Parts: sequence; C-alpha cells; structure tokens
Amino acid sequence: MGGGGSVERRELVARLAAARLYLVCGLRPGGRDPAGVLEAALVGGVDVVQLRAKDARDDELLSAARVFRRACAAHGALFVLNDRPDLVAACGADGVHCGQDDVSVAVARAVVGEARLVGLSTHAPAEIDAAGGADYIGVGPVHATPTKLGRPAVGLALVRYAAAHARVPWFAIGGIDAETVGDVLGAGARRIAVLRAIADAADPTAAARALRTAVEEGEPVGAARA
Repeated sequence: MGGGGSVERRELVARLAAARLYLVCGLRPGGRDPAGVLEAALVGGVDVVQLRAKDARDDELLSAARVFRRACAAHGALFVLNDRPDLVAACGADGVHCGQDDVSVAVARAVVGEARLVGLSTHAPAEIDAAGGADYIGVGPVHATPTKLGRPAVGLALVRYAAAHARVPWFAIGGIDAETVGDVLGAGARRIAVLRAIADAADPTAAARALRTAVEEGEPVGAARA
C-alpha cells in the first residue's frame, strides 16, 4: 500500500483490503435508473462501485456521482471515479481508477491527495510488477468483453501471475460471471470486478449475492489478502 498516515486513509485502505466484489457501472446500468440498480447490487454484497462514463460531460458525472455517493455511503461501500482525478473531490469519491493510457498513478495521487485511493488497470506481467505505487490493481480482461473493445483477453495465466506476484490488493476483471467465476477463483483470484454480470442482470441483488458467495466460498482459510 502507499504511504500516508491519516485516519481517513487508514480507514479506506482497511475497507479496500476487506473488499471482494467490485462493480463497474455506467450512467444507466442496463439502461435503467442507477439508483435502483445500485441499491440492489449493494444489498447483494458489492463493496466497491466505480462510476465509469468516459464520454460523459462534467455536469453529467457530477450529477450521477451524487446518486452513487449516496448509495455507497448508505451501505458502507467505497465509491471510485474512473479516469477523472480532477473531479474526485467534487464528486465526493473515495478514489480514482486509472487505465494504462490515462494519467499516471503518481499524477493521479498528486491530484486526489494522499488520503484517497488510486487504482490502476493492468494487462501484462510487467504492468503488475510496476504497479506498486497504486493502492489496488485490476487484472484483465480475463475474457473478451464488449466493454473493453480492442483489448485482447489475457486469460487465466495473468490471474495466476497476479496471485503469485501482485504486491497490492487486486481484482480479476473482464467477462467474469456466474459461469466463469469458478475458473478465475481457481487461478488464484480472491477479489473480482464485474460490470454486465450485475448491471445487466434482471435481479442485481441475486446476481451480486451469487458472485459474492462464490468468492467467499472459494477463498481458502488463511489465504493471502494481497
């Protein structure tokens, strides 16, 4: 984990370490009002929510963030903003998530402050090895997914690499659902991030609960938390 000795940072880091199910969510998940989907997903066991809307205007992000922040706060979940460290404070987010082609972890941290979290997407062993400055990383996409067009699937090999080498908490991501989660957990993942598996589900609570249960049941007693 990064440095910083504030009470706020220690609390966020502890909550991140305990997190198991991360939802990446657009402005209208599954074409629906976000408030209802978020409430259902959080009841089902989601403990980190990322607002990802790369083409949204600033005012749209700020408006959506109020809904996301309120829902996450009501359930004790972390709220992360994608790709916009400059709006983290205004959105009341707990941190920012950056891609390899976005601003660097160092720049993002300088913008959001030492107390807040900075996450990073990784797609190769070298990127995992170089991600020590981030508070957490996403590892994937494990399987091909329309939310990452043009990004080839990395398969389970990178999940296994992360399980052996990652120095910070990490979430396997990319095409993970009820049918594929078992293989991902078998490769060493102890945290997962999803989008469509919950956001597009007819019953987001049931979908989240099934994934959360799978992760918790697939975690050996005494498993490493990194």
